[in-house]
Amino acid sequence: MVAPKILVIEDEEILAVDIRNTLHKLGYEVYKITDFGENAIQNIVEISPNLVLIDIGSIGKLDCVEVIDTIKINFTIPVLYLTDNSGLTTFNHNSLEEPFSYIIKPFTEKELYNAVEMALYKDKIQKQLQQENQKLLTVINSMGCAVVMTDINSCIQMINPIAEVLTGWQQKEALGKFWRDVLNLVDKDTGEEIVHIVTQAMETGVVLQLPENCLLITRDGKKIPIGDTVAPIRDHMGRIAGAVIVFQDITQRKQQEAQLIRNAFYDGLTALPNRVLFLDRLKQASERSKRRFNYHFAVLFLDLDSFKIINDRFGHSMGDDLLVAIARRLESCLRSGDTVARFGGDEFAVLLEDIKDVSDAINIAKRIQETLSLPLHLNGYEISTTASIGIALSSSGYEEPTNILRDADTAMYRAKVKGKANYIIFDKSFIDKITD
Repeated sequence: MVAPKILVIEDEEILAVDIRNTLHKLGYEVYKITDFGENAIQNIVEISPNLVLIDIGSIGKLDCVEVIDTIKINFTIPVLYLTDNSGLTTFNHNSLEEPFSYIIKPFTEKELYNAVEMALYKDKIQKQLQQENQKLLTVINSMGCAVVMTDINSCIQMINPIAEVLTGWQQKEALGKFWRDVLNLVDKDTGEEIVHIVTQAMETGVVLQLPENCLLITRDGKKIPIGDTVAPIRDHMGRIAGAVIVFQDITQRKQQEAQLIRNAFYDGLTALPNRVLFLDRLKQASERSKRRFNYHFAVLFLDLDSFKIINDRFGHSMGDDLLVAIARRLESCLRSGDTVARFGGDEFAVLLEDIKDVSDAINIAKRIQETLSLPLHLNGYEISTTASIGIALSSSGYEEPTNILRDADTAMYRAKVKGKANYIIFDKSFIDKITD
């Protein structure tokens, strides 16, 4: 299997080399360039990569939007943006609004791998759909997709066998009916009926995509996610004479996308949110605290005590089982709106939202300590563990929410030095002492 080719556009040599080496390690064929403009475009022509990684925070010498549009439109190559949190607000481009279009620095090897795989997967699916759509528009009775054809009054003239199976309607029953009597389409997210798309296709004379979250309600009430197009039909004089709705069951694709999302945002072992998702929720909590005067939150950073000893004594399999059990216990200590994430190894982070004051965070820390103190029975063994916990509060007034996480981490190390099963609330004097 040929390794995907990736072009890294990054003007910081050290970072470019680091990204290249990481991607090489992950099995990709990687090229890097550290200068931009016409040379970057020329490199794309020569390399013909499958994906371009471009640092939007380091391209101050040229019109970045123009370069990106050239890559995506003229070369039809997917682009994955490397940025920090400030880049998301300063760089204005519609591409950043697309799902999974960027990765925030700094990132781990796994985060980079997930982002690259998602970008490649999205491009593969989009190109497959484009090819299928073109074929289905020219071959109405394609055996791979459902096809429904209407006249100028939106009444059904034909449905193919696949459409019969998906809708539950036989062609002889559907003929002459208004299209929505057979194709009951709703938006999954809003629940609103999709009622005008056929009329819009005929009035505008252009091919329309079915909404991303389109559901077909079958004759027996089953809900099937579908995707594809609605296109106007023209007669030999070029006049619009009706519409053709081409669609297919995309249940499997949705499941694959959902799995990729889980891989990108959830820990594979414990099924807890990972660092990426936790930081996103932390950022949202920080934004809420700026808008609402009485909104407060706290971050708890946990590190299990003596986990390495347990791991070494009983083996990694037992260690994994212990981490899963700890994850479930941590979840049981929190409210439904709070978040517990695994950061890797035996480190966990907790986001407590909408708390009254520090006492709420302390109560949760104590509850966690009490819960973890109860012995676990795993694979015939009784295992006991504790955790060192650092607490940081939103009242610190930081602009960057990651600083609160740093404070909680600092407090956790102080708790660990103090001894097992302790918690400490972060104080700014900690940083002063480190600085001194």
